[in-house]
Amino acid sequence: MSGNIELLNTTLAATRAADRAALIAYLPAGFPNVDGGIEAVKAVIAGGADIVEIGLPHSDPVLDGPVIQTADDIALRGGVRIADVMRTVREAHEATGVPILVMTYWNPIDRYGVERFTAELAEAGGAGCILPDLPVQESALWREHADKHGLATVFVVAPSSQDARLATITAAGSGFVYAASLMGVTGTRASVGAQAQDLVGRTRATTDLPVCVGLGVSNAAQAAEVAGFADGVIVGSAFVKVMLDAPDEAAGLAAVRSLAGELAEGVRKR
Repeated sequence: MSGNIELLNTTLAATRAADRAALIAYLPAGFPNVDGGIEAVKAVIAGGADIVEIGLPHSDPVLDGPVIQTADDIALRGGVRIADVMRTVREAHEATGVPILVMTYWNPIDRYGVERFTAELAEAGGAGCILPDLPVQESALWREHADKHGLATVFVVAPSSQDARLATITAAGSGFVYAASLMGVTGTRASVGAQAQDLVGRTRATTDLPVCVGLGVSNAAQAAEVAGFADGVIVGSAFVKVMLDAPDEAAGLAAVRSLAGELAEGVRKR
């Protein structure tokens, strides 16, 4: 069975044709539990997210700040497994028709087996993977299997990436390019900063892939700012934080849906 890279491509083409950025939401699988995590994905899509990234919880999440680390810890202590990640992708995609990617560090895939992981993700209806710590020069095996199964390979670029390095990364990627708005870990910020706009411009000079910006966006004003120069606005920590702060699961789902609505309005005000 082929994965949904084409659905991802057409979704991003449609938002571009509508002269707006895509809203891309991140939520970890298994948080607050597997069933609750699936409902959270449905809620964020109902609120207006165009694309969703499902985080595969990891004990050493080098890109993730304290908010997502807390959620990952809750999921891991709850016993979340890769099978639960695949179930989250499957049920969320079947319920909504939205492209769903997995964001994961390389070690879990390596241990699970690249062929097994890509085949199961495609069978679940996944659109691809975001791989923040997989070096491009070591990605040939992954890309071979991802291509075979119709999955996007999304690499992360940073403000420190030199232009030649950007060209190498974007030539190997597919789906879109994840532009980290600043040097550091995920988390909400008071300002997204000018570094992000410069990085998007330099990245676009190397590729026709959409360039989507993550790290730091937490409200409609910031979403609108980033949507003014990027093809997609990626929000993670802000969604996780409202769930962590909610008094119960129902309130958390309502908060996620409400925040998604605000951010969706923001990306339309570019």
